[in-house]
Amino acid sequence: MKRPSPRAITSLVVGALAIVALSVKLPQPRAAQPFAQLTADSARPAPPVVSPWRVHADTLHPGETLSGLLARGGVSTVAMTRILDAADAIDERRVPAGMPVFVRSRGADSTPSEIVFQLAVDRLLHVVRTGDSSWTSREERLPWTTDTIAVSGTIDANLYQALDDSASKLLPSGARSELAWSLADIYEYRVDMSRELQAGDRFSVLFVRSVGPGGVVRVGDILAARFTLSGSEMDAVRYVTRSGRTEYYDQNGRSMRAEFLRAPLAFRRISSVFGRRKHPILGTWRAHKGIDYAASSGTPVRAIGDGTIVYVGRRGGYGNVVEIRHRNGFVSRYGHLRGFAKGMRRGRAVTIGQTIAYVGMTGLATGPHLHFEILVNGVQRDPRVALKRQGGEPLPAGERARFDAVRVAMLAELDSTSRGEQLAMR
Repeated sequence: MKRPSPRAITSLVVGALAIVALSVKLPQPRAAQPFAQLTADSARPAPPVVSPWRVHADTLHPGETLSGLLARGGVSTVAMTRILDAADAIDERRVPAGMPVFVRSRGADSTPSEIVFQLAVDRLLHVVRTGDSSWTSREERLPWTTDTIAVSGTIDANLYQALDDSASKLLPSGARSELAWSLADIYEYRVDMSRELQAGDRFSVLFVRSVGPGGVVRVGDILAARFTLSGSEMDAVRYVTRSGRTEYYDQNGRSMRAEFLRAPLAFRRISSVFGRRKHPILGTWRAHKGIDYAASSGTPVRAIGDGTIVYVGRRGGYGNVVEIRHRNGFVSRYGHLRGFAKGMRRGRAVTIGQTIAYVGMTGLATGPHLHFEILVNGVQRDPRVALKRQGGEPLPAGERARFDAVRVAMLAELDSTSRGEQLAMR
């Protein structure tokens, strides 16, 4: 049996939300009055109460206009024009496919009494008939509930698995993935989540969770996090400086940002690690002076640091390759590329995190992946060692006392909530 697509599932969810909102917010017909008391001889069940409302639920098809959808719901051309004129909050050119729409009619009335457009999971547009031919519209915001929670877990296979094990009752699958990506983004200058976590490593994360209509969950800001890697703790605390800049700092007040990213791809699985391995095409054992990151063809490849392109083109078994010279004698090399980002040429300056190329399988490659190397003063080095840094720039002395107060408070909340003490909703 074919599984429904994510878009179809989303449509069903938001559609259900709209029905719930309608059932609560819209006036319902008054229940029938009870019959007079009957004698035992004439007693018979009361007839069922029949609602005078008819509801046609539908979603906008790809490439379809709102007029087409309303026509399918039995709305006449004259009424349709007036409805769309009243729905001035909708830009028909930007209405997404899958948007739920509900047409409510009373009894045998051929003209609807109300049209409800589900503009977002928490936003409804009601277009209501106020007379024989006049319509008016109003927006409704469905409420969200926000709280602060913490999740702790132990690494067995990877961060995804650890979050699935520890947060399955707190977050749906998609939100757990978002939390993993957010953690990887914070630590991407210190830890490559795809290859440096080991079985037995632990993590804790304090974050904001929002629960919306129908149980929709969103992951908000991470407030504090802690990884215990091979027995060493590495904290990250969200801090807003006096100038208004938001940044994450470690327990020593150093920025989590550093000179180099730990990986050229954003949190991807690695197909092989530094050391000796059997080359997949040549079939002979040789030193594999780099790291291969398995990823889909076309995945963006990013510069691991600021620098200048010294080579871009094709080179033997590397296939399409880019080389970037950084400070202190570092050169980063990216091979087997499908193609290069626009404007990449020798002498071009690039910045850390900038997309420079796309994963491919050119050269000696059996499948799409990125081959990544680090050279220091012309000598190939293990990227895990060469890119290891203790931290970024420290906070100014004038910020330290204020930061330390925030750090102590956030880590105390992290410790308490990770023991199951959920903070109050807000």
